Amino acid sequence: MSRLKLMHGVSRIRRAKLQSSIDQTVADDIELLAQWSNNETNYVINELLRFALAQEEDFQKYKVTVASDAAHPASNQKTAQAVAKSDPAVTSTAAKG
Repeated sequence: MSRLKLMHGVSRIRRAKLQSSIDQTVADDIELLAQWSNNETNYVINELLRFALAQEEDFQKYKVTVASDAAHPASNQKTAQAVAKSDPAVTSTAAKG
């Protein structure tokens, strides 16, 4: 199992606004963790989310797939056209529409 590691006093990063409501007990723990690590609350939340996302293997696989698809949109279009040409059901459905 991986461990979350917070660097003390490191909290200056570029940010994007994300609004969310969380349980008060979680908010209290985040504030306490921020005090303990001598960091801003935003930094602690970012690190917690980054850690959680890295632990989710299925999401990481999906992220790679999406990035790969975005990098090769022309090849995906060619593949879809090739499948449509070789599959009579797809071709006949397209011709009827």
